[in-house]
Amino acid sequence: MNSPTPASGATPRRYCSQPIQRPREFDAGVSARRASAIITFGKQWVSGTDLTYYCFKPGDAVPAAWQGGAADVEAVRTAFQKWFGLGIGISFREVARPQDATVRIGFDPDDGSWSYVGRDVLGTRDPAERTMNFGWPLTTPYGRDTALHEIGHTLGLEHEHQNPFAGIVWEEDAVRRYFRGPPNNWSDAQIDHNIIDKIAANSVKGTSWDPDSVMEYEFEPGLVREPAPYFATGLKPRGGLSSFDQGWVRESYPAATESIPMLEVALSRKLALARGETRVFGFRPDRTRTYSIGTFGASDTVLVLFEVTPAGNVQIAGDDDGGEDRNALITMRLSAGRDYQVGVRLFDADLPDETSLMVW
Repeated sequence: MNSPTPASGATPRRYCSQPIQRPREFDAGVSARRASAIITFGKQWVSGTDLTYYCFKPGDAVPAAWQGGAADVEAVRTAFQKWFGLGIGISFREVARPQDATVRIGFDPDDGSWSYVGRDVLGTRDPAERTMNFGWPLTTPYGRDTALHEIGHTLGLEHEHQNPFAGIVWEEDAVRRYFRGPPNNWSDAQIDHNIIDKIAANSVKGTSWDPDSVMEYEFEPGLVREPAPYFATGLKPRGGLSSFDQGWVRESYPAATESIPMLEVALSRKLALARGETRVFGFRPDRTRTYSIGTFGASDTVLVLFEVTPAGNVQIAGDDDGGEDRNALITMRLSAGRDYQVGVRLFDADLPDETSLMVW
């Protein structure tokens, strides 16, 4: 996100301030390898997900400050389309009611800009609560990048300047003075969480830093001690989605390249997935009854069940067995003749070739 230098004479801009979330915890018996894989991929959505979103508008039964004007709402739509236009394996769909939305967006200028990261969004299910907020107009170049940035968080991306491979060493006193002051007025805990703290290496996609990422802030001269060139010149991303941003989302959510294979009752399907990979299957019950859909094998996965509707996929159930000594299992009454999809993302497996999926 952009921020002018003191020499410019411009008023400092506000920055995205992420909600502080409790890290995922594991039992002592979970190996470091398993934990690392679950953390790396645990916030990413399953391919086939249709992420529904709603922008609070005048007349909604929420605080007036949350309600967005037409121009800002349109900027959000455009930003979603830019991400989706990359040809990825998940989709975005605006819905007419907040209770139908997974992503609920407010426009409170007193609450800054923020979004929950990836599947953390699911922890806020109340239709009268936000999962994302915009704290300044989205109709400027800075605002348009802000919209892309917050949607990037929803897709599972973290702040790029907190990448442990960036090699950034901060002028910490200067950073704290800058962000304690207006217009951000952050506490030290917010400064640590959004600027200074490094993201765990096992939660970063790749092993390099992208200073042009839309997830990167702009920093004025004197805040970044190292890499040395940025101390004198400051750090200024180019704006928009970088090639790394585009590559990450395409790799994380690859588009389907072939027809979806169908599940048959009592017939297991070998997954043979690498860490982080997903696979999607179709299922059309021939009679209405309660079905169980589950994985088998020594593996950590997230399993999601969608109903296929004319408007898009609707997630109706899910289970995450990451770090637990069990397999993912969904048990649900399904209707004959309706179309469903089952998506599974593998976090880790002792023997990937022996991990399978079955409906019974």
